[in-house]
Amino acid sequence: MPLLPETARQVDLLVARAQAEGRGPSLALGVVRDGRLAHLAVAGETPRPDGDLQYRVGSITKTMTAVLVMQQRDAGRLALDDPLDAHLPGTPVGTVTVRHLLGHVSGLQREPDGDWWERAEGTDLDTLLAGLTPDKIAHPPHFVYHYSNLAYGLLGAVLARITGTPWADLLTERLLTPLGMRRTTYHPTEPYAPGYVVHPWHETLREEPRTDTGAMAPAGQLWSTVEDLGRWAAFLADPDPAVLSPATLTEMCAPVVINDLDSWTGGHGLGVELYRVGDRVYVGHGGSMPGYVAGLAVHRPTRTAVVNFANAYGLRGHHIGALGREALTLVLDAEPAAPSPWRPAGPPAADVAALTGRWWWMGGEYEFRVDAAGDLVGGQVGRPVLRFTPEGPDRWRGRSGSQDGEILTVIRDGSGTPTALDIATFVLTRT
Repeated sequence: MPLLPETARQVDLLVARAQAEGRGPSLALGVVRDGRLAHLAVAGETPRPDGDLQYRVGSITKTMTAVLVMQQRDAGRLALDDPLDAHLPGTPVGTVTVRHLLGHVSGLQREPDGDWWERAEGTDLDTLLAGLTPDKIAHPPHFVYHYSNLAYGLLGAVLARITGTPWADLLTERLLTPLGMRRTTYHPTEPYAPGYVVHPWHETLREEPRTDTGAMAPAGQLWSTVEDLGRWAAFLADPDPAVLSPATLTEMCAPVVINDLDSWTGGHGLGVELYRVGDRVYVGHGGSMPGYVAGLAVHRPTRTAVVNFANAYGLRGHHIGALGREALTLVLDAEPAAPSPWRPAGPPAADVAALTGRWWWMGGEYEFRVDAAGDLVGGQVGRPVLRFTPEGPDRWRGRSGSQDGEILTVIRDGSGTPTALDIATFVLTRT
């Protein structure tokens, strides 16, 4: 469903202002909702952007590398707590784990040795591994958040060793082809936007190199379009189970580390960045390469996302990722998702119906009901955040809130009447 006209006008204005004030040669932003491109906002003429124009996505590539790793985990070919040495034996940094590398808590330095890999032609995998030294570990593992491009070069090497397939071929086979991302490619494919640096005083453009980053490609090589990256955003909102289990993607979106300990507005999961904006949390990633910046932000509960690109390294006074999150927040505020309609359910079994109503624990009042799925839902009055699913006679498993994973046991008297609910030793009674 397209955006409402007033919402679209505000998004268009936001993009036009960012392009004009930031002096970007071109800027494209797409709003994705329920798996479809709901709106495309463009500004600039160098070149005139559209939904099929390629830009370089930079580190958004890492989200795809991470999904490839999690596919291998789900297939039983690796474990997140495997040390690197289990898959790349003999490196001097082999004690860090796959989980550390995915979440940027390995302590590895940000870049490999040598020329800056974003501007120079990349080396092969053997050269990358040969350049590792013990002092590449700057911090103890899981001691501090420290973003590392090198970590994702090594994850690409792990994937190649496990599967016997080069990272780029594996990406095409396991992600791009199944998701129909035909315009996401290793090298630029016409039509694409040249990348520029804008002279700070002369208002002129200098075209930047388009390098093949070699063994560091899993950290930031790819090119994509608004329409194609929109497909990836839709996948991160609601994954195709044939590609990745929804439960695995939810696991990836749980925080491994908070990256700003003063305000707690950002963090990192297993390959995805986390952004807190007000009461909402978005998942996604930013990206940059010489001449290009890109952003991806997804609000999973509403299956709404924004993807955006510009073909200059930075927009003066604007951060491309912040622009995308601002647009996403604008859309969610202006067009909140309608609640699912309530529908009556059939009567529950008598032994389950007997569990509903008011209960008490430590002076606090609780209330439970049975929903249409047959789950027991409720919690403290005014805060109904608990859900329990049946596991057997008088046994229920917590699926949300503070009791997630815990067991609720029904206690009955001699006549079979429920007298208490024992939730992991917290005993609720009728009085």
